[in-house]
Amino acid sequence: MMSQPPNSHHEEAGGQEGRLRPRPLHRPSVDPAQAATFGRPRGVEGSFDPPAQGREHGGGHGNGNGNGNGAGHQLVSAPPPPESLVEAFRRPPGADGVVLQRPDDDPGTGSRADGEPEAPLWSSSGDPWRDPGSGAVLGGPAVPAADGADERAERPRGPLLSLPEVLFGRRVKPTALALLGVVALLVGAAGGFVGWGLANAGNSLTGELNIAEAQAGKERPAGSIADIARRVSPAVVSIEVKSGQSGGVGSGVVIDPEGYVVTNHHVVSQAARDDAAGITAVFIDGTRAEARIVGTDPKTDLAVLKVNVSNPVAIEVGRSADLAPGDAVVAVGSPFGLENTVTEGIVSALNRPVTAPGENGEPPITYDAIQTDAAINPGNSGGALVDSTGALVGINSLIRTVGTGGEGGSIGLGFAIPVDQVVRISEALIADGEVKHADMGVNAASVAANTSEGAQVRNVVTDGPADKAGITEGDVITMVGDRQVRNAAELTVAVREHEVGEVVPVRIVREGRPFTVDVTLGSD
Repeated sequence: MMSQPPNSHHEEAGGQEGRLRPRPLHRPSVDPAQAATFGRPRGVEGSFDPPAQGREHGGGHGNGNGNGNGAGHQLVSAPPPPESLVEAFRRPPGADGVVLQRPDDDPGTGSRADGEPEAPLWSSSGDPWRDPGSGAVLGGPAVPAADGADERAERPRGPLLSLPEVLFGRRVKPTALALLGVVALLVGAAGGFVGWGLANAGNSLTGELNIAEAQAGKERPAGSIADIARRVSPAVVSIEVKSGQSGGVGSGVVIDPEGYVVTNHHVVSQAARDDAAGITAVFIDGTRAEARIVGTDPKTDLAVLKVNVSNPVAIEVGRSADLAPGDAVVAVGSPFGLENTVTEGIVSALNRPVTAPGENGEPPITYDAIQTDAAINPGNSGGALVDSTGALVGINSLIRTVGTGGEGGSIGLGFAIPVDQVVRISEALIADGEVKHADMGVNAASVAANTSEGAQVRNVVTDGPADKAGITEGDVITMVGDRQVRNAAELTVAVREHEVGEVVPVRIVREGRPFTVDVTLGSD
């Protein structure tokens, strides 16, 4: 008995009872709007567009049974391509070979001009989905393979060459061998360089550190505090005074290449009274040199020493008259024996009369000071006060403090002797060993404490300059020359601004009546 396909069935004469019939085809209604959007174009009834030849000849479309429907429609041909595209993509004149377009005498009819049917434009190995009515095809290779040749067959390999044959068998050109040697050398050199670099980089992994010397991490331009200190410090020395079991420490400034050092009188006063006392100047490089006193001026607290050293660094001397309140200044000295200590501040005031008691019965110290807030402490005495250019403008001398017994520190009130006065007195001490100051021949006191009403005369030296000018006890002096006098200290410094023998107008208030007298100044 022959087996039947699973989906086939036979109708018998009498039918078969109980056999199921095919389910009727369900055709749902179609929305006209969707049919207009997604339906087939007009004139297209099948799944694919009919062949072009049927449309162009006006024939009917073939149905599923091969019968024409007799209702053919005219195919609208596309417009001819632009001339530029035709010229760009057409075959060059005289070209032979396989064409990608049907000949001009066969406009898509599927037959040649002589009536013979044309060979199919594709084979079973070609693209089965290609439109047979297409005007362009993919041709074969430009150069056909030889008959019987297997394109996939491997080419025969020649015999392998040994190294002697390559080098000595004349099988390779000498130029190629030389080039090969150069390449080998380059590769070897590159490998050696890479190995050297890796070996040096590996030192950090093995704990071997090569630390290079670091450069300066901060720029120090000219005029900075560091630059000023570098230039000034070699000219500032520490003064050590030793007398028996006692001694003291101060500062000094080299003002002349011959070895002259200026300092305060109270720094070396102990040595001035005791011939057995020794004075030592210590330079920034540690050099120690014995110093001797050239001369002192207790009234202005100045002294000049002489040290025997070769080529000492002398400080540049400026002008204190050019200063103004607010100018930057730097103090260099040895506070509490700490050599070459640098502090910075400003000029707080100029022409500030200050007075300090003398030591061991000596006359009081009075001078016109530069007031500064640069930190000055015991040991800074005799040190340098320089301006923003590093030039000497004063010799540090006194401080105002709130402590008792001279043990207090700096409270921002320091006083320095102006360098213009220092130069004048130092020249006199070097030349003569002493200095003379102008004097009026009176003793005076402030009119009242903490006031600026003038200096009241307490007594007058007989036959002195004031006595000869008619000044009497009780007169209040308010001006000397062109400088106002507000207290007793300012009277002293105002008189010392002038030379001995100079005639100076002095303004006096007597019993409420002001008048002026001329005084010929004498010497103290």
